Amino acid sequence: MWSLDDYRYIFVFVGLIGIILLSVPSASILISSQQGDPFSELYILGSEHIAEKYPFNISSDSDYSVYLGVVNHLGSSAFYEVDLKLLNSSDAVPDTASGVSSPLPVLYSYNVFLLDGQTWETISDFSFSNVTIHELSGRTVLYVGVMNINHIPVQVDNSVEWDSENSGYFYRFVVELWRYNTTSNAFRFDGRFVSLWLNVTSSG
Repeated sequence: MWSLDDYRYIFVFVGLIGIILLSVPSASILISSQQGDPFSELYILGSEHIAEKYPFNISSDSDYSVYLGVVNHLGSSAFYEVDLKLLNSSDAVPDTASGVSSPLPVLYSYNVFLLDGQTWETISDFSFSNVTIHELSGRTVLYVGVMNINHIPVQVDNSVEWDSENSGYFYRFVVELWRYNTTSNAFRFDGRFVSLWLNVTSSG
């Protein structure tokens, strides 16, 4: 036979469950509101899969590698294009404020489809060949003919002058993130890029 105290305990127990259930949606809203605006993440890691020990002093006909990655934090699926470019020290870099990419030609591209929260990562191998040094009107210039990306030769034909202040021939390996726009039915620069400075020499 149930007593009045037994019923009282049941009502208290049910009431506590109700409070917990009602508080869950509120907690979810709070967590969601603290996550910030949706965005796409682009990163580059060194050959040991950490944010250091990046290749810098580059000898021609020698192989180097980096890890490239994209993370989708948009809240929906997205189709990306990851473009690789090589710039000399005077070439224009991407302008993230205005959303304008570098005008230099794309040397290699990856196409990636990611669901919300998914991560894509790959190892990108590269090397330089047909590297020569010339004297032009009293200036010392290093010329890169070919950049091999994932063992695919790509014609570069880019030159850079000797930097006497920093003692090197400096190129910038740029990785741009583009995202497919369903309205224009085309990829658009996503305003994100990462890059590495490379000091290239002609000797192996």
